[in-house]
Amino acid sequence: MRARIAAACVALFALLQAGPAVQPAHATVPGDADAAMSAFVDAFWDPEKKYFYTNSDHRVHEHAHGPEGGLYTDFWWEAQLWELVMDAYERTRSPEYRRMLDDVYAGFVAYYPDFENDFNDDLGWWALASARAYELTGDDTYLDRSKQLFDRIWAERDDTHGGGIWWRRDVRDQKNVATNAPAAITATKLHAATGEASYLSRARSLFAWVKENLQEDGHVYDHFEADGTLVKWDFTYNFGTYIGAAAALYEATGTASYLADARAAADWATANLTNGGTLLHEGVNDGGGFKALLVRHLNVLVTRHGQTKYLPFLQRNATQAWQHRRPSDDLMGPDWSAPAPGTFLQSLTAAAPVSMLQIVEPDGNGGLQPENGVYEAENARSEGIGGESSQPGFTGRGYLAGWNAADQALTIHVNVGRAGPHQLRFRYAAGAGDAGRRVLVNGAQATDLRFPATDGWGQWGTAVLDGVRLALGHNTIRLELGGGNYLNLDAVTVRHQDT
Repeated sequence: MRARIAAACVALFALLQAGPAVQPAHATVPGDADAAMSAFVDAFWDPEKKYFYTNSDHRVHEHAHGPEGGLYTDFWWEAQLWELVMDAYERTRSPEYRRMLDDVYAGFVAYYPDFENDFNDDLGWWALASARAYELTGDDTYLDRSKQLFDRIWAERDDTHGGGIWWRRDVRDQKNVATNAPAAITATKLHAATGEASYLSRARSLFAWVKENLQEDGHVYDHFEADGTLVKWDFTYNFGTYIGAAAALYEATGTASYLADARAAADWATANLTNGGTLLHEGVNDGGGFKALLVRHLNVLVTRHGQTKYLPFLQRNATQAWQHRRPSDDLMGPDWSAPAPGTFLQSLTAAAPVSMLQIVEPDGNGGLQPENGVYEAENARSEGIGGESSQPGFTGRGYLAGWNAADQALTIHVNVGRAGPHQLRFRYAAGAGDAGRRVLVNGAQATDLRFPATDGWGQWGTAVLDGVRLALGHNTIRLELGGGNYLNLDAVTVRHQDT
């Protein structure tokens, strides 16, 4: 996962801060899951090479790390796409997807016969997917591969920072959730498959280390640097794999505290990593696939452990993403709250919502998905605006700060259930004096909005804009520098106004 940190940090606001298989289901309304998977296969699968293309136009662009100069997906992406095929097979039990399950593995081994990779998390995704493939097929080839890869990863564990597996093999520069939490899930699956107690012991050890060092009250962080610096980035896949590890250990042991751990992380993620209730945009490249890991393991809580309170959240996100697919080819993009772009799409990005449609139980709602009207600024699409969480009284997980340049802007994708006039309420701090911002709605300027000075940066005010006409469904609200001066923006609330 060579570009994981750099790409995802640009895309996502970074604060200071085994058993039986999941029961298959459909998506939003009958037929959507089939259509989404067929569209994905048509766009990305090469049946001759038995490998997925990196991009929908079958050309080399950015993130060219896989075979044939990047024409095909890289190491960890292909593992995630293999998981997608397993999602489709588990839902349908289709002979086509059963063959594809074997074909993806064979195609990958043709390019990577020895599974050589410097990144333990990359090896870990294949160890985890191989364990799942064994659960679905009973083929010992997959069990043997999972055991082999897990053993290689486990050998990179030591007591630095109290335990945990190093991210890289050649340069021991960090220990992270993305390496250790998936390894814990794999170990529980291997314990279930083999009965060997050592796997369960290792799973317990890995999860205990992550819980003790890389989370607090359900807030899952990212990693330790080699020098012990704790990096508190928020990524959906870290929450997903932490939830998955806790749920797997609960299933393996019956210890209630593990289920409580999973629920705490699920509650934090669903409350703080959305815009209006839709999971936030995390960019493209590696970040484009992160949400699939959160969705998959939230769904495990629903289907295996009776945590049905998360089901409506998953259903709304599934329908939201599908409603924003491209009409031309039914592919979905990186921002589930906005129409998919008309350019080429990356396979990992496009796969994430398809996976969601394969596993989430349908609610029969194929229509518009109005959001809850609360949009945290730190989760919106910012351009050059930094984030903070140091001043008291903010909502969500922080706020945007240091905003006073012409090349800085913020775009919020808003989905509403009624056309017509709306009130926009901006929660802000302007400790340096009055500030001004230009407000554009669906590309047209609405007004220049004044943000009166507040009594310091820890005091929050509200600027109100009435009568903003929004269309039914998707809209954009954009803020650009207007009258100048520094502004911290915490959140935007959107409410329909009766005439």
